[in-house]
Amino acid sequence: MQAEAKKIHTTEEYLDFEVNSDIRHEYINGEIIPMTGGTPEHNEIASILNAALRVSLKGKPYSIFVADQRLWIPERKLYTYPDVMVVPRPLERQPGRTDTITNPVMIAEVLSKSTKSYDRDEKFSAYRTIPTFQEYLLIDQYTAHVEQYSKTDSHKWIFTEYDDPESYISLSSIPFEIRLADIYESVEFEP
Repeated sequence: MQAEAKKIHTTEEYLDFEVNSDIRHEYINGEIIPMTGGTPEHNEIASILNAALRVSLKGKPYSIFVADQRLWIPERKLYTYPDVMVVPRPLERQPGRTDTITNPVMIAEVLSKSTKSYDRDEKFSAYRTIPTFQEYLLIDQYTAHVEQYSKTDSHKWIFTEYDDPESYISLSSIPFEIRLADIYESVEFEP
C-alpha cells in the first residue's frame, strides 16, 4: 500500500481557512494541524498566570495574550497560538494582517502529555528565531514544576527549574515575579 501524501497548503489558504474555522489550527510548513482542547487544569494555570501578569504589568508598555492570539514565525513558516504571551507595545503585526503578531518577548506554554515534547523541542527552537523573544516558561499541569529559559546573549540561554512551592520565579525580560505555589493556586492534581 502506498502512503497517502500530505496536502501542503499555502499560508494564504491556511489563513482563509483559519479565520472561518470554529476551532484553532497550527500551520507548520504547509500542514494545517488542529489544536486539541485543554484540560481544566491547563486553563486554570494559564488564567492564573495571565491575571498575575496583568496586575504586575499594569501601566507598563506590554500587551498580554492568552491562547487565542495567533503568532507568525516566518523563519519556520509556523503559525501558532501560545498559551500565554507578553508582547511589548507597539505590537508588530505580520505584514498585511491585523490579527497576527510577530514580536513576543515572553512566552509560556502549559505542558500536556500530548504536546510536552513538541513544546520543549520544535516549538522552542522556532520561538528562538524570533528576534524579540527573551524568555520561555514551560509549566507542568500534572505536578508543581516550572522550567524557565532566559536569553542572556545571542544563542545563549540560562535554564532554571522550580519544584519548591515557596520558590519565586523572577523573569528577566519583564518586571514580573510569581511564587510557584501561586501558579497552581486552584489546581487539584490527580493522584
